[in-house]
Amino acid sequence: MSSILQMPAAQKKPKSLREEIRQTKPFDSPAQEAILGLYRTVDLLRRRFSNLVDPRGISLQQYNVLRILRGAGKTGTPTLDIADRMIEQTPGITRLLDKLEAKQLVRRERCSEDRRQVLCWITNAGLRLLADLDQPLSASGAAAMEPLTNPELRALISQLETVRSCLT
Repeated sequence: MSSILQMPAAQKKPKSLREEIRQTKPFDSPAQEAILGLYRTVDLLRRRFSNLVDPRGISLQQYNVLRILRGAGKTGTPTLDIADRMIEQTPGITRLLDKLEAKQLVRRERCSEDRRQVLCWITNAGLRLLADLDQPLSASGAAAMEPLTNPELRALISQLETVRSCLT
């Protein structure tokens, strides 16, 4: 058995994106390589986390809604605020909430002061579901970021913030 197979994942020499996707020619630019690298990384992270939430009958977007509502606490939050706070923007926030309400994980009410506004809350069942997922998702995320040191993570966070600031 080769020594590379015996190393923990964090010690393996990472493959370049070109190696991973078996691309034979160079990328057009470092920017293109970085963007495609981000897409590839997000896809791998999404699959990893989906494997944890899918068996519970919810999607990652539904999980995100539940986390937002848990953070809102007893005051709840308007539907449009949930949509604005989503990690992955979706035009179908009402449909997401319909599915979560059908599973009795959220509840909604029209606001008495403004009938156009719908307020949302997480239910006790939703809180229990999140509590069950907190540790596995946290551990999975920590394992995914394990190859990076804290200063490297801080630098990555800062670089991503810089890129996002130009996109919004």
